[in-house]
Amino acid sequence: MGLAIALIILALLLGGVGLAVEALRWVLIIAVVLFIISLITGARGRSAP
Repeated sequence: MGLAIALIILALLLGGVGLAVEALRWVLIIAVVLFIISLITGARGRSAP
């Protein structure tokens, strides 16, 4: 019984870590996209008279 509980806790921990890594990956993708958009709009605003 103790082994089953330990395995369940381990699975929950690994699942939580995997979910956190996935969330960080999406946050990084969104940050890069927003950075590129800000570069484009900033360059366009600077070149306009």
